[in-house]
Amino acid sequence: MPANGQGEINVDESESYSDTLASSEDEEAACLSRTIERSFTTTTLPADKLATIESLPSKRDHEAFFRECIDIMLREAIFEGTSRRTKVLDFKQPETLLKLLDFDLKAQPSSHSDLIKSLKDVIKYSVKTGHPYFVNQLFSSVDPYGFVGQMLTDALNPSAYTYEVAPVVILMEETVLREMRQIVGWPNGEGDGIFCPGGSMANGYAISCARHYYFPEVKTKGLHGLPKLVLFTSEDAHYSIKKLASFLGLGTENVHLVNTNSQGKMDPDHLEQLINTSLENGERPFMVSSTAGTTVIGAFDPIEKLADICKKNNMWLHVDAAWGGGALISKKHRNLLKGIERADSVTWNPHKLLTAPQQCSTLLVKHKNVLSEAHSANAAYLFQKDKFYDTQYDTGDKHIQCGRKADVLKFWFMWKAKGTSGLEQHIDKVFENAQYFYENIKQRPGFQIVIPEPECTNICFWYVPESLRMNSTEEFLDKLQNDGEYKEKLHRVAPKIKEKMMTEGTMMVTYQTYKEKPNFFRMVFQSSGLDKNDMLHLIQEFERLGQGL
Repeated sequence: MPANGQGEINVDESESYSDTLASSEDEEAACLSRTIERSFTTTTLPADKLATIESLPSKRDHEAFFRECIDIMLREAIFEGTSRRTKVLDFKQPETLLKLLDFDLKAQPSSHSDLIKSLKDVIKYSVKTGHPYFVNQLFSSVDPYGFVGQMLTDALNPSAYTYEVAPVVILMEETVLREMRQIVGWPNGEGDGIFCPGGSMANGYAISCARHYYFPEVKTKGLHGLPKLVLFTSEDAHYSIKKLASFLGLGTENVHLVNTNSQGKMDPDHLEQLINTSLENGERPFMVSSTAGTTVIGAFDPIEKLADICKKNNMWLHVDAAWGGGALISKKHRNLLKGIERADSVTWNPHKLLTAPQQCSTLLVKHKNVLSEAHSANAAYLFQKDKFYDTQYDTGDKHIQCGRKADVLKFWFMWKAKGTSGLEQHIDKVFENAQYFYENIKQRPGFQIVIPEPECTNICFWYVPESLRMNSTEEFLDKLQNDGEYKEKLHRVAPKIKEKMMTEGTMMVTYQTYKEKPNFFRMVFQSSGLDKNDMLHLIQEFERLGQGL
């Protein structure tokens, strides 16, 4: 067992260049550190130097502090934190972590040396979400250009509501959102769009826009006097649809859930039945929220069929493509979202499949003015109409928020660096990795597939330890279906393996149930920095961690 707590993994080194990369990572970090030392005129931080109380950087007081902090972040969070030779995390129980880190806030200022220690401790005990073997959530990776864009955003600290306070960022947003709408398939990028604080809020904006589109009086008069408004989404849709329907006063009972098939796709026939029943009950169906890349299975709803139903019933079609939207950039994979150009609105999170830094979420709307009409308040102290420039670029009134971080800059910088063709290659590589992983585990005796032939990069499987293995997949599925005791034993396997991987820190993969199925693992690939060797590493880690269960 190496000093870092990871198990030995025997992989054919000739399969890829990842080991070569790993062996050079320490050299790269050292080289970067030397470059920083050569480039900067550094001074040694006095050990007793106290933090200043003025909220303004001073070259005299802060330059050496800044440079040391940045050097530590680059070395320990970025390069060591993404090295295959290091752990994904150094897990501690909450009561232990409370003792290891000084979380207390004191009356007096801290010294710079104490702050440096806190900085290093925060890095040490945080999950390294950019690590190649962090495949736990629908985000991962540290994109180098996105990281620079993120740093620049924080250095400039703009708030993107008017052109006068954020001219570059406002024009950047308009450019990026228009290009995204064009990729969706709306001619010349027509329509409108905003950056949102997460995909959940983007979905909430979509509900608000749909409601206003059909019932604009709701803005001033509220829900009183309106018919009973109902919307439809699949049983596998993101929970934010229900949550934001409640937040907007529609009520969760007025979110009707549509059945999904064995592949997790919304059933159009059941949707039509529910709409007809709703009409018979005197309700007003106004929206269908479909999903392009469900959270667990990665399923893509049949958008074209849903668009036909919405057109027939005069309903707004929203596509929650927070996860799967990145596939639109790929000529190989955009067919997964066939018909998306017929949607009225689209949620698309670049921080997911495209690996922009958190958070980076957008809502794209086909109808030009609905965002402004639904949400504007015309605050006179911000949105004066007699300014000396074109006030159409004062876009903040489309948002519910006023103060808002400029999430566009990091994504724009990434896109500028790689070009659309580079983003396409990234998407294709991620799908290729997922397919390679899937094809390999199908051949391994300890793995059973939950959803055959996955569409997205979500690979769902059971790891079955030797004590629970059957002679064939058919026998396994029969046992799972008919033997409650066996099902319960299998249900307990994933949490045990997850505990081992967390305490050892070798990788992070999430697990969950789905419908009546016992706990299974869900690998979610979105880092194009992984290769076939990494896929084999992850497979062998499951086999190692599952021994003896």
